[in-house]
Amino acid sequence: MSFTLPEYRAPRFDRFPSCPDVRLEPAPRDGVAPEGYHATSIFPEYFKVDGRWLLAEESRMDCVAVLRKGKIAVVEFRNLKAGEPVAVGRTEDGSQGIYVHAGGFQPEETAGQETFAFRQGRSRETAYSMDYDSIYELLRYEREHGYIVWVLGPACAFDADARAAFAALVREGYVHALLAGNALATHDLEAGYLRTALGQDIYTQRSQPNGHYNHIDTINAVRARGSTAAFIESGAVKDGIIYECVKGGVPYVLVGSVRDDGPLPEVYASVYEGQDAMREQVRRATTVICMASTLHTVATGNMTPSYRVVNGVVRPVYFYSVDISEFAVNKLRDRGSLSVRTIVTNVQDFIVNVSKGVTG
Repeated sequence: MSFTLPEYRAPRFDRFPSCPDVRLEPAPRDGVAPEGYHATSIFPEYFKVDGRWLLAEESRMDCVAVLRKGKIAVVEFRNLKAGEPVAVGRTEDGSQGIYVHAGGFQPEETAGQETFAFRQGRSRETAYSMDYDSIYELLRYEREHGYIVWVLGPACAFDADARAAFAALVREGYVHALLAGNALATHDLEAGYLRTALGQDIYTQRSQPNGHYNHIDTINAVRARGSTAAFIESGAVKDGIIYECVKGGVPYVLVGSVRDDGPLPEVYASVYEGQDAMREQVRRATTVICMASTLHTVATGNMTPSYRVVNGVVRPVYFYSVDISEFAVNKLRDRGSLSVRTIVTNVQDFIVNVSKGVTG
C-alpha cells in the first residue's frame, strides 16, 4: 500500500466575515514584546491583515507573530527587534483577527463514535505493529518527497547492530539531517575507533581495561586532527553513523550540554547558536523521529509545528518520540507538542527493525 498525505482542510473564513484585522503593536525594544502579545502554538495560525487572512508559514510554539515584508514571521523573543509590528491578542477564534486552526488534518467525525474505550493511551502495553508498518511507508515516501530529521541520544551508538542499522539508514537516504549532542557523536566515533562505547565492547557489552579513557581518548584524537571530518578522512574510523553522515554530506548538528567533556570540535557551545542551527534543519523537516534523548527531544519538539507549507501546500509534520521510558515520551506531550506519536520500546530494537523494514 502506498503512502498518501492527508488533505488539509483550510478554515472557512467566510463564516465570520466581521472579524477585525489583528492589532499590531511595535516591540518596545530589542527582545521585548508589547503588552498582550499573542504567543504561537504548534498549529496553523492565521492573522487578518488588511482584510486578508495570512497563514504563519514557518511556525514554532511560544514565539511571537511579527509582520515582516507582508508576511507573518514567527520570531523568538530574543530575535525580536525594537519597533517591529507584533500581533496582539489572546483569543484564538478570530474575534481579535487571530485564528488557530487545530483540526485541519483531522478526518471528518464519524457518526456514533464511542466516547469511552480502553487502552487509548500509549504505554508499554501498547501494540506497535501498525506503527512500524506506518513508519516504513512514511519513510519510503519522505525519502523522495520530504525531509527526514532524526534526533539521537547516545544509546543509539552503544550497540553494534543498532549502530550499523542506523548507518545503513543514512547510506540509503532515509536521513536528511541528524540532531544530537556531544555524546552520540563521541560514542559513535569511539565505536569506530576503539570498538567500544563508554569503554564497553559494542557487541559483547563487556567493559575493557582502562575503558573509561576511551571516549576522551577519542575526543582528544579528533581534536588533534582539527575536525571530525579530518579524523574520518585520516582513516581512523571506517564505519558508523557520523562516518556515513560525513561521507554522504548529511548535515549533523551537535549541541552541547553543561556536563560535556572535550567536546568534539563541531559541538555548539552556545545554547542559542545551537538552537538556531537546529531550527535551520527543523524548518525543513516533514518527519522528525527522536530516540533516547529527553533533552534534545523536548528541545526539538518545542521548535516543531504540526504542519509545513511545501510548494504552497499545507501538509502535516510527522513527529515520533521513541524511548524505553514512558516518562521520557510523555514529557514531550506535557510540554505542548501534542501532535507527537510516542513509542515505548528499546531504541536499539527500534532502529534495527526500521532499518530492516525499509532497507532489507
